[in-house]
Amino acid sequence: MTDLTGAVWRKSTRSGDNGGDCVEVASNLPGVVAVRDSKNSDGPALRFEQCAWLLFTTAVKSASLPRV
Repeated sequence: MTDLTGAVWRKSTRSGDNGGDCVEVASNLPGVVAVRDSKNSDGPALRFEQCAWLLFTTAVKSASLPRV
């Protein structure tokens, strides 16, 4: 498991003042992108390989994810 020491967390520039319902992303770590709940910064973080994160964000931006 990748150590998240040194992770630089950021919220989307599109995040508004919506009561803290945001996620934070750290993409400065070698080979991994970490995602966590902004309300629980000491809690768990999901870890994705960089290529998986790129595929996911590309699909979101292009609206090509299937609706369920």
